[in-house]
Amino acid sequence: MSSNGLGDNDQNEACQRNSARSSMRGAMVGTKLQVTHKTIFHYGAAVVDSVNTLHLEPRTFPFQKTISATVRVIPPTRLRRFSDLFQNITHHFEILKEHTRLEIDSRLRVHNLPLVIPDRSLQAGHEDLEDSSTRERTWQFLQDSHLVQHLPELWRLAIDLSQGVSSIHEQAMIFMGWIHQNFQYSPGSTMVSTRMDQAFHLRAGVCQDFTHVMLGLCRAVSIPARYASGYLYNGPSDLLVGAQASHAWCEVYLPYLGWIGYDPTNNTLADERYVKIAVGRDYEDVAPVKGSYRGTAHATMDVIVAVEKLVIS
Repeated sequence: MSSNGLGDNDQNEACQRNSARSSMRGAMVGTKLQVTHKTIFHYGAAVVDSVNTLHLEPRTFPFQKTISATVRVIPPTRLRRFSDLFQNITHHFEILKEHTRLEIDSRLRVHNLPLVIPDRSLQAGHEDLEDSSTRERTWQFLQDSHLVQHLPELWRLAIDLSQGVSSIHEQAMIFMGWIHQNFQYSPGSTMVSTRMDQAFHLRAGVCQDFTHVMLGLCRAVSIPARYASGYLYNGPSDLLVGAQASHAWCEVYLPYLGWIGYDPTNNTLADERYVKIAVGRDYEDVAPVKGSYRGTAHATMDVIVAVEKLVIS
């Protein structure tokens, strides 16, 4: 996949980061986080032919190492594990027999290093994106996707907001801050199928919508940007939106470093408090659970997520 320019070449980027991180590892041990995520479907009558695709297990990313990860399904069935187009670890399963309840349970532990961005990457501009390997690696994250499409109003806004700013990082920070200030976090006002243009005109939504709008702003001015899904550890302070639930944020490609996360929901960089599970062009590429079944339309879904900090040992 990566030979066709469709992977994100995280392993190569990790090598580029080693020099920036190696001198700090002794003093900065990072953060270990544990995530439990349980999704339970209750059906009003027996259903059959349930077919599902999961993005619940992280691969190792730069700044994030997977310690352990397990995914369990009840009724028991065989899970097929593979890497998708974006190198995300993906599970697929089918339950053909009748059942009235489906439970999907994932448990994982990661070790995150502190986020370190070298000055060279902080100051890099669009001219630093022009080498052929970078263009190949980032091309697909400059294009329209199913939920994030070109919008003239958004392009005009992106031009106005970034006028006179040469640093890609600074442009991303401006876009992130503008969304955080001008959009209302409003659960229930949008759906998973809501497109970027709808959220932009509504000026409201949840982390998925905030992320889609930032993707649109970045791509409008030729900044490679991709959708990241995962979790957020908030600790006891309860100040950040999206903790103890699935979360989403935007990742921007910074030259000489790689993909760095910007969370417009909370107006902060995605640092060691964030657990990244999957990346893609928009939400549809990384949905934690996506599937179909044959049977009654009367169904309910319960989702329970817990993110805990572990003691470094």
